[in-house]
Amino acid sequence: MRLAVPLLILAALALPAVLLAAPADEPPAPPPPEQQPLPPVATATPQPLPPVAAPEPLPRSRAAGLPWSGRLVHGRQLPLTGPGFATWDPILKQVGNRPWRRWGTDRLLRTLHRVLGAYAQRHPDAPPVLVGDLSRPLGGDFGPRFGGIGHASHQNGLDADVYYPRLDRRLLRAWRPDQVDRAAAQELVDAFVAEGAQYVFVGPALGLRGPRKVVQTLTHHDDHLHVRLRASR
Repeated sequence: MRLAVPLLILAALALPAVLLAAPADEPPAPPPPEQQPLPPVATATPQPLPPVAAPEPLPRSRAAGLPWSGRLVHGRQLPLTGPGFATWDPILKQVGNRPWRRWGTDRLLRTLHRVLGAYAQRHPDAPPVLVGDLSRPLGGDFGPRFGGIGHASHQNGLDADVYYPRLDRRLLRAWRPDQVDRAAAQELVDAFVAEGAQYVFVGPALGLRGPRKVVQTLTHHDDHLHVRLRASR
């Protein structure tokens, strides 16, 4: 019995070597089939995109009637801010005029963009010029029921209030005439005159000058100028 146990152990150890040396019963695996090239793929001809219709041009805006008794047809809204300007709400007394208070003809908006954009180019370090009320979306009455003392005109999209720059360069309206940068204010008056404004109304306390038939003094205008364009023919 003592000899049987070692013999069994030796037989167990020799068995894997015998198995490894034995020839395999399974036939060798066949070589993989030779891959055939894929047939060429025809690229589809791209179909032309349908033509995109050009957007309908906006109808031309028009000032109807008079500045103090009129309406605005197909008006345009002045952006909240733009090159060289920001809007000012004269009733809430803050930067950013409400949307319904800044409508005009496209000609008025182009004039504001040209004058104030050119001013910013000449004075790149200056703060934006504040622009106040224009007209309501359809024009018409803009009197005291809309806040403050209201406007006697501003009814047909040809009027705009532009606040004089301040000496301290703060982005606020000038509450007193001594806060106004008069040289900058005169430069803006001259620019609107050169742009062909019919009238530029200015405050009596500032001594601003221009062609007598165009630049005229008016009460309640010591903090801003009021530019009015001619009615187009």
